Amino acid sequence: MTPDLAPAPGPGGTPAPVSPAPPPATRRITFRLPAPQVSGVVRPRLLAVCLALAATAFLAFAMETSVGDIPLPLTDVLKALVGTGDPATELIVHELRLPRALAGLLVGVAFGIAGALLQTVTLNPLAGPDMMGITQGAGTAVVAGIVLGWDGGLGTQALGLLGALTAGLLVYLLAWKRGTTGYRIVLVGIGVAWICTSATDYLMARGQRFQAQAALGWLVGNLNGRTWDQIGPLAVTTAVLVPAALLLGRQIRTLQLGDDVARGLGTRVQTVRVAVLLIAVGLVAFGTATAGPVAFVALAAPQVAQRLAGTTFPPPVTAGLTGAVMVLVSDLAARKAVPDTELPVGVVTGVLGAPVLLWLLIRANRAGSGG
Repeated sequence: MTPDLAPAPGPGGTPAPVSPAPPPATRRITFRLPAPQVSGVVRPRLLAVCLALAATAFLAFAMETSVGDIPLPLTDVLKALVGTGDPATELIVHELRLPRALAGLLVGVAFGIAGALLQTVTLNPLAGPDMMGITQGAGTAVVAGIVLGWDGGLGTQALGLLGALTAGLLVYLLAWKRGTTGYRIVLVGIGVAWICTSATDYLMARGQRFQAQAALGWLVGNLNGRTWDQIGPLAVTTAVLVPAALLLGRQIRTLQLGDDVARGLGTRVQTVRVAVLLIAVGLVAFGTATAGPVAFVALAAPQVAQRLAGTTFPPPVTAGLTGAVMVLVSDLAARKAVPDTELPVGVVTGVLGAPVLLWLLIRANRAGSGG
């Protein structure tokens, strides 16, 4: 029997208006597999944006590996990456340049996903690790280890993790009042950030000249001189925490409906918030320990990704890819901006990220949420 495609009659016998097709940004393709029994939704625009960002990140990664005292053609770099290049090129690529490029890629992914998680769970586009004291906590711990010698045999990764966890726990405890809300977490986080910044400035003033120079070079955000020993912990952390964040995706999205609605849907609100905070802290801590607190990446990447994908919240994978592109392209610009001088990558991300912060503040003020 042929289905009736005519619109159903509305009041008074007139045909009811046909709803317009959803805009491309909201179109979805659902699928269901019989074996294994898996169903899901594919958003074409989101998928296309992810593929485009992945291609851009790979191109920037290859270009980052080709730049140096001895410039290498991209074709030679690609051959060296797959193990078919000449021995001299493979030595330069694998031992000298690949750790730096991988550090930029992984740091960008870690910061981008951490920022997306925090902005989604707090419902605030300004809620990034830079604004909530997590990055500053990691920085204070590492600078204390450099200046005061309090590392106790721990590396920068362990110190960064300890500082970030301490700052995150302090923010959560101070924001607790029969539960926590995103608004209180952000406000308390700003206060903790300034406390950590003041402590770091004190340590810098107390340290000796060579200690202060070493700490300052790290605090700006720097990819120079990265080694495989620094890449390993960050790679393992990213491989463990990123899937954990994706598994919490449904519970995180229910928090956007409000705590009461989320509880009605079966979400353990405070448990999810703590889990998200721990995942974000872990990503930020190891990323900061590897490259220093690269400014504004965790704040700007989720907002750029959200507008590219046309979603109502920052998509974590897209934010991670956006962060990788931002860090790699910024490092390329830092190495080429001033002849015979390699600027720290944090200088470029700070210049690019500051206008994004001002734009977010202006938007929040126009929306009536800027105070």
